[in-house]
Amino acid sequence: MTGSPNHGKDAEPAASIPAARLLQQVREVAAELRPHLSQTPVTLDSLLDKDLGFDSLGRVELLVRIERAFGISLPEHAFANAETPRDLLRAVLGAAKGVKEAGGAEGIPIQADMGHEAVDGAGDLPFGAATLTEVLDWQARVHPDRPHIRLYSDEGEGEAISYRALKEGAERVAAGLQQQGFEPGRSAVIMLPTGADYFFSFFGILYAGGVPVPIYPPGRPSQIEEHLTRHAAIIDNAQGAIMITVPEAQPFAGLMAGQAETLKGVVTVEELMERAGSLSRPVPRDRDIVFLQYTSGSTGAPKGVIVTHAHLMANIRAMGEALEATLRDTFVSWLPLYHDMGLIGAWLSTLYYASPLVIMPPLDFLARPKRWLWAIHRARGTISAAPNFAYELCLNRIADKDIEGLDLSSWRLALNGAEAINPDTLQRFTDRFREYGLNPKALTPVYGLAECTVGLAFPPVGRGPVIDRVHRDTFMNTGQAKVADDADGGALRFVNCGRPLPFHQIRIVDDAGREAPERQEGRLQFLGPSATGGYFRNPKETEALFDGDWLNSGDLAYIAGGDVYITGRTKDIIIRGGRNIYPAEFEDAVGDLEGVRKGNVAVFGSADPATGTERLVVLAETRTRKPEDQERLRSAINGLGVDLIGGPPDDVVLAPLRTVLKTSSGKIRRAACRELYEKGLIGKPPAAIWWQVARMTLASAGPRARRVLRGVGVLLFGAYAWGVLGLLAPVLWLGAVVVHPVGWRWAGLGGGIRLLAWLLGARLTVRGLENLPPKDRAAVFVSNHASYLDAFVLSATLPRPLRFIAKAELRNSWMTRIPLERLEAEFVERFDRERGIDDTGRVTQGLQDGHSPLFFAEGTLSRMPGLLPFHMGAFVTAAEADAPIVPVIIRGTRSMLRDGSWLPRPGTITVVIGKTVEPDPAAGEEGNWARAVSLRDRVRREILKHSGEPDLEREDSPVTAFKEQL
Repeated sequence: MTGSPNHGKDAEPAASIPAARLLQQVREVAAELRPHLSQTPVTLDSLLDKDLGFDSLGRVELLVRIERAFGISLPEHAFANAETPRDLLRAVLGAAKGVKEAGGAEGIPIQADMGHEAVDGAGDLPFGAATLTEVLDWQARVHPDRPHIRLYSDEGEGEAISYRALKEGAERVAAGLQQQGFEPGRSAVIMLPTGADYFFSFFGILYAGGVPVPIYPPGRPSQIEEHLTRHAAIIDNAQGAIMITVPEAQPFAGLMAGQAETLKGVVTVEELMERAGSLSRPVPRDRDIVFLQYTSGSTGAPKGVIVTHAHLMANIRAMGEALEATLRDTFVSWLPLYHDMGLIGAWLSTLYYASPLVIMPPLDFLARPKRWLWAIHRARGTISAAPNFAYELCLNRIADKDIEGLDLSSWRLALNGAEAINPDTLQRFTDRFREYGLNPKALTPVYGLAECTVGLAFPPVGRGPVIDRVHRDTFMNTGQAKVADDADGGALRFVNCGRPLPFHQIRIVDDAGREAPERQEGRLQFLGPSATGGYFRNPKETEALFDGDWLNSGDLAYIAGGDVYITGRTKDIIIRGGRNIYPAEFEDAVGDLEGVRKGNVAVFGSADPATGTERLVVLAETRTRKPEDQERLRSAINGLGVDLIGGPPDDVVLAPLRTVLKTSSGKIRRAACRELYEKGLIGKPPAAIWWQVARMTLASAGPRARRVLRGVGVLLFGAYAWGVLGLLAPVLWLGAVVVHPVGWRWAGLGGGIRLLAWLLGARLTVRGLENLPPKDRAAVFVSNHASYLDAFVLSATLPRPLRFIAKAELRNSWMTRIPLERLEAEFVERFDRERGIDDTGRVTQGLQDGHSPLFFAEGTLSRMPGLLPFHMGAFVTAAEADAPIVPVIIRGTRSMLRDGSWLPRPGTITVVIGKTVEPDPAAGEEGNWARAVSLRDRVRREILKHSGEPDLEREDSPVTAFKEQL
């Protein structure tokens, strides 16, 4: 990774030799235990459990390999108690020293120095951080007083926020949220302008264990109803529990709370800090959601992209590598923080690389675009990014007298992305600002989308823009990007956006899903460690997002020479007379006409009910109201249509200012404009604000009433369920204790649980009974674990007695110990590693004696959907006993009784018995560990196939769909 210092070759400590050998062993076993962590840096201070995923049996395998590699013998207790590879290195060096003093093995140099610089080389960047909160903690610990953010001011230096100040402010907000009753795992909405409060709020929510949901504040009063309705839907979908906003927006936010049933409070940062008390910080995992990024909605309703810590860290590191980012860079930004390009590309990336961020509110730039360029000049900015319209704004709204003395020579990366990139804009911006020191090769077109966190394809640093000219008619009729002759004045031009980021892939497919050849337009699909697992609480859109392992971008593109050229959006393409019409080019051309507002033109297709065909409509904003001037504009637009698409549009609508709808990032909302057009609302003045507010208030009455009724229904069902359980539980407990033999106990318990399910209206369905091995053949049963109901459900649905593998803590209470012992459960120690290994051996012996154990291989459960990493105990047991494994999949229990809640809900439960998995004889040639790893991978695939949940172990692998949502 660029930016890390080069330690070691000049004065490498002797300890680095055994350390490197030891770390190699750790990496190999860690990769077998958790394949998705293969790109995670392994350092001497990585935590074996948390960072690298080692369980007790993984440690045993590592012990064997280390002893073999070093020719030594390690005491098991020292090995079992090691927390990091550094602890293991001390044990190795100690054992090697003992061997040497006894006249044994030579060749392991002994050196007390085991500093970080000797091995991990992570002196300046938090390479070992797995979560975003770890990044801030690391930066605040390593250089607390270094300025991280500077709020730009035209005069003076502006307010600076250090890493220490950011962390302390965030902790106060987090403590205030907890005082408000905010619970870990819930989402919190941020509706704040750019400023210190935003930064404190974002990390404050994370420190409180929550999920930030950034949205933008209300804009013009005339659009208040559309804004509130749109964002109420976002808050409702995100299950927002609290909103943090400015005092002026609290009344409006209260209206949104009426339509978002989960929203319990609307607060300001000042209120939270005043109420701050002690803080209890939950510890996030890399697979936890770091925030929900709601897409801009340029092609339809907004959707909440799930971004985990792992997705975010992978994308930041990949972008940094592609851009050669270092802590010596300075990023200058005006981008809004509710948009992924501003939030991740500008802020969170600079947080990771410890490079200063100079930032101003978006309105400061929009009001006076020169501020952006002067900020780069004054801060000696090296990186800055913006959508194409911002570069156009600089060309059209900055006079020469405004930039006398401007120096842009420090600007090494002028990133252009987030919307369609106009080749003319790139050339004109270069020509205009070259005399002010701008390097023409600094212009860097990039491509990304929220579904890939933010970045997906970047060109090489310093290459400059590359424009591809293709034959217009061939491309529009066949989609083939045939290179146009130099003399072809009507050629289409597309911008080169580079190649996929490291560890990411892109492909182009045709309508049949087949991969397209070079220079053939098709649908762009991608995959990689930054790819989302889906949309939050939106299974329909999530299912549409995936094509097997690949994600659909919604964009059209072709690949030439390994580089990606974006040609348009799949939903924006208009088919007319068998030709594909690309709105962006037509919109740009219309925007250049005198009298039309540049960037405020929408071209879309609208179904013609009379003919059944698609009509081509041009909607353009203009200040011109005279009939003769408007007729001139219509004629000019018709002429452009003939030139560009072979015929005039079917309808040209000249509308007043602020008619064309845009997303928060400035992209044209063509679908929304089409809806306005088809409803006949274009040109009509908006309703009075009081009437908009009244309608919003009335609209919120129904959801409020439904929320109350639904809450009462849930409470009544919960009370009924606990009442029924209170009557049946003593009977079931006594039956499990006194009935003899164990087969009768199992049958009686199962019958009682089926009766309980019937009384609660919970339908139990079992599929795959034919996959069970014969009763006289012992097997290992492995199940997923979604709820505390799982053990009871399996007791009621599996037709034979099994031995539950239970955590040792259940022995601490006689209420659980006695019935489990009577059911011949095996208790396994989870925290004492040596005892845990002994317990696993006892289970293996029981399996060899003919008793079938039942493992919940995840070892724990979570309230969030998804299959957690598997522990190795079940698979080592099966490998050593040469026994088959029966995968068991439970669906529906998480919805009925979620972890962290004691309020049951009605539902349907399905148990699927998968195909039996036999130990692989070929893997056995490499030892039982290899057989166990093979068994684990095959069983996991079988469980994933039927579970309908994402794979939370492999963050680099997309999933087919979320079948169960929060």
